[in-house]
Amino acid sequence: MLVMKIQLFSSRTFIYPAMKKIVLLVLLVISQQYLIAQPRIIAECTITYVITAPDSVTNVSLLQTLKASTKMVYIKANESRTDLKSPAFCQTVIYNKSTGVATVLREFSNNKFMTTLDHSKWINENKHFEGAKVEIISSEHKMIAGYDCQKAILHLTDGSNLVLYYTNSVIPSVPEFEYQFKNVQGLVLAYEAPGTNGNGIVTYTATKVNTNPVPLSVFNIPTAGYRIL
Repeated sequence: MLVMKIQLFSSRTFIYPAMKKIVLLVLLVISQQYLIAQPRIIAECTITYVITAPDSVTNVSLLQTLKASTKMVYIKANESRTDLKSPAFCQTVIYNKSTGVATVLREFSNNKFMTTLDHSKWINENKHFEGAKVEIISSEHKMIAGYDCQKAILHLTDGSNLVLYYTNSVIPSVPEFEYQFKNVQGLVLAYEAPGTNGNGIVTYTATKVNTNPVPLSVFNIPTAGYRIL
């Protein structure tokens, strides 16, 4: 009996640690797969977009204006800044996700205007996009700025549709840097938008995503030089 007890004790001594190692290994593999599957939150980046018109557009003046126009998006923690610059005007939107407040700066020639929108006014400003549904077209992909992006269609409540491409490998810390993207589970790197003055649809396509730190000064609100509207 003494021998049997010693053998039984010895078996438990070697089996239990082995089983624990196997269980830990399985848990480690599962956790790694879970982490790999989760998109990374990108809290600092600068995105450069070019603006183009459909091939059907032949208006030389419009095409030249779009070619000379750029869009820059800056994201840092809970703040975003969007700069749209063209030969005719410049517009900047500085949005604070924590407060829900947006500051809109506009420049026409030598005239500068500033509008501050609280959370409710900001929502009202973008009510056109409320209730929009995102349809993912998982079979269509394209490489944009080094990211594998899949196609999606944004269905607006007025019946219009806008095509976009986004990567689900990263999610911006401020997904509503463009209000219509707030329900897109990723970073939108190409999208359609209505042109100004009834000029149809234009397309914004990212050419570069820079993940270097963004200076805090980028989000400073001007205290002088603007007419308050």
